[in-house]
Amino acid sequence: MQNPKYLSMNGEIVPFADAKIHTLTPGVKYGTGVFEGIRGYWNERRKDMYLFRLEEHLNRLHFSMKVMRFEHQLENRQMTRALIDLIKANELREDVHIRLLVWLDGEGDMNATGPIGWSIAALPRPPSKAVSEGVHCAVSSWRRISDNAMPARVKATANYNNGRLATLQGRIDGYDNVIILTHQGRVSESPGSCFFMVRNGVPTTPGVNSDILESVTRATVMQIFSEYLGRETVERDIDRTELYAAEETFFCGSGYEIQPILSIDRQPVGTGTAGELTRALQQKYFALVRGETGDHPEWRTPVYLKNE
Repeated sequence: MQNPKYLSMNGEIVPFADAKIHTLTPGVKYGTGVFEGIRGYWNERRKDMYLFRLEEHLNRLHFSMKVMRFEHQLENRQMTRALIDLIKANELREDVHIRLLVWLDGEGDMNATGPIGWSIAALPRPPSKAVSEGVHCAVSSWRRISDNAMPARVKATANYNNGRLATLQGRIDGYDNVIILTHQGRVSESPGSCFFMVRNGVPTTPGVNSDILESVTRATVMQIFSEYLGRETVERDIDRTELYAAEETFFCGSGYEIQPILSIDRQPVGTGTAGELTRALQQKYFALVRGETGDHPEWRTPVYLKNE
């Protein structure tokens, strides 16, 4: 798909080809960057795009910068304005995936805390076949990074090398994706999304102390289960062999959305097809993010219209 005409650099609209940083920045040399992946959904009937749970994503970005000890003056209002201006400049009227990146700029050493640079990219993202058709995955031999080493609840660019190693190995072995275990041998998450299973009819997911990203989508899924599907999610440790006993399993994340897992380690999950509860969850999730329902308007930031 063709790249958009513009990106945003430090709050300014620039041509796509001009969005560059120097190779000697700490962001390049040491991977000292944090980011957010945000989704924008086009509503054809209303002729508007909705940014889903933007405030929560920006608040998590501030948490990541705090833990990484970035010195900055970025405010949510400033980043929101830059994002909306960028989408309008590119005249995007389709689903998009947004990457908001903050890195240590300049030519500092490993212990630098500033200055920062920041950029925004909004790229068209058509519906994924993984969402409609499901995926096959394996339990990875790589282990999840721990909170006392490289905290996964910080959305830092360097953390994703852990998932990259696991993903590449899984692809070589013939799988679409992988599930990573903690150093204690419990289920953590995939390289880029959170994990849920349904066992004995109960939605279950690893707790926030399982070296996971405290996902905005994960919180949304739990609320949908409670408010609309009459199920309360249990957060607890999950053993590996429980994966083979689950009736349904799925990944969730802003980029992943809701992806049914059809098999794990070549063992079918349930009937080997997307489960009824997973499909009901998808239906409600997409109605919410696209503004096809009036529920939770506070989760949607309109781009082209002032009010919903």
